[in-house]
Amino acid sequence: MIFSEKIEQLAIEAEATLAPQFKHIEAVAFQNTQKVMDAFRNHRVSDGMFQSTSGYGYDDRGREVLDEVWADVMGAEAAIVRHNIISGTQALSIGLFGLLRPGDVMYSVAGKPYDTLEEVIGIAGEPGNGSLKDFGIGYEMTELNSCGGFDFPAIEAKLRELGASCKMVFVQRSKGYLNRKTLSVAEIGELVRFVKNIRPETYVVVDNCYGEFVETEEPCAVGADLIIGSLIKNPGGGMAETGGYLAGTKRTVELASYRMTSIGIGAEAGATMGQNKPMYKGLFYAPHTTAQALKTAHLAAYVFEKLGYTVEPRWNEERHDIIQTVIMGNSEGLCAFCRGIQQGSPVDAFVTPEPWAMPGYSDPVIMAAGAFTQGSSIELSADGPLRPPYTAYFQGGLTYESGRIGILSAAQCVDELKN
Repeated sequence: MIFSEKIEQLAIEAEATLAPQFKHIEAVAFQNTQKVMDAFRNHRVSDGMFQSTSGYGYDDRGREVLDEVWADVMGAEAAIVRHNIISGTQALSIGLFGLLRPGDVMYSVAGKPYDTLEEVIGIAGEPGNGSLKDFGIGYEMTELNSCGGFDFPAIEAKLRELGASCKMVFVQRSKGYLNRKTLSVAEIGELVRFVKNIRPETYVVVDNCYGEFVETEEPCAVGADLIIGSLIKNPGGGMAETGGYLAGTKRTVELASYRMTSIGIGAEAGATMGQNKPMYKGLFYAPHTTAQALKTAHLAAYVFEKLGYTVEPRWNEERHDIIQTVIMGNSEGLCAFCRGIQQGSPVDAFVTPEPWAMPGYSDPVIMAAGAFTQGSSIELSADGPLRPPYTAYFQGGLTYESGRIGILSAAQCVDELKN
């Protein structure tokens, strides 16, 4: 692709300025890679664990060790990692239905969860579809405070009001389709301590999507009872072609596993159908691949801020997930951004993305995703709902070099529209 002199010079300026941020990202990636390799070594990962199983999948040593490795890397007591979890939404549904019972309340303390969970919870969609609400499970919510942190006075008041019925405090680490900052592992740790001091028996569950390997610790390491995510985001490293995970205490993972398969079977069965190897390999690549996505996000923040757009986080701010937002201000700008990302992708670069009514979303959504794996958010992708302020949500980049091309392509499309 050929870029204008203006856009090329802006990229050169950005990379010189971003050198300290890139150095920090590389240091975090090294620590996380060391943690992954230590887990592989300690659990004696070997070639035999990559073999395929069928049917019930009993005695699948590769599956069993992968769960153990994952638990160690996530700072958890236990984990389940499965290729047949189709998305982060399904993984979250497994966790929610696994832990909650009729009469319980799910209390979200970081505002509304991601759009695709609305029908799962029962705050959207038709009654009778099998939502949490249909099973007599309540839902409460508290917004983050004006500074983007947890509103501890409001949380304490709600916890005391709900009493024993508050079985779960739910935290979405990333911003989803909200214009708010991402929560750090340290902030989540502070919340866990706060909640447990008031109600020790309440589970703290974290939607960890987009946050894995951005920091040197995950929320389980600071006391979260269960963290949940997708393998076609950070932790699959661009190698896992499908799948999801749940990691946490032995009891929460056990309960989730009963929902995933059946009571009495849990995580003890499940054919891996030749998918062990890409999941192991993806975990090995994940710290490095996440670093590539973070560098791309920093570049995007710098370039688009210089072009006059409001971005979050800013180019020099610390990050806690891979998502970068750019407020485009109108639908034409949002669509131009996504067209540029698509044109700068390795797959389907010739396709023009258009907004459409995606299942699970309340507004038309435009998505650019020229990815090797369909829907893979760790690959170069951008999307956003067509509603004010028309925010583009950008993430991914398997390599920084390809991510750079995508960002410059988007910048050129937007700049041409603007001028």
